[in-house]
Amino acid sequence: MRHRWVAVAAVALSLVSAAGWAADQGKEKAAEAAALKWLSLVDDGQYGESWSQSSEVFRQAISREQWEQALRKVRTPLGKLVSRKLSSATHAVSLPGAPEGEYVVLQFATGYENKKGAIETITPMLEKDGAWRVSGYFVK
Repeated sequence: MRHRWVAVAAVALSLVSAAGWAADQGKEKAAEAAALKWLSLVDDGQYGESWSQSSEVFRQAISREQWEQALRKVRTPLGKLVSRKLSSATHAVSLPGAPEGEYVVLQFATGYENKKGAIETITPMLEKDGAWRVSGYFVK
């Protein structure tokens, strides 16, 4: 009888783990969709609009003018986007130097005209209104 309870408990834990994994997968997909929409603004040179579409945390950390200048400095030398492929997605509830919340850290293997092997790291966060918005962006 004890073995049956252990088996039932193991199955229950597996179902809970699977449900948690599925929930994280759904969040990762929603965050990725928001990130790609935001990246399309950046790719099109709509830097000011990308700032407007960013998270509140992002907009408090950098002014629109500073953001536009930073992107011109970083993105212009790279040239046009050639390819972008998701290489990882990690759900997190805390990140160094960021307020507590829900985040998904996305990394893309990206190619540009003038830099073939770039890595883009973009971090959407779930805002109070339930929307995923970008809170961080880096290109290496």
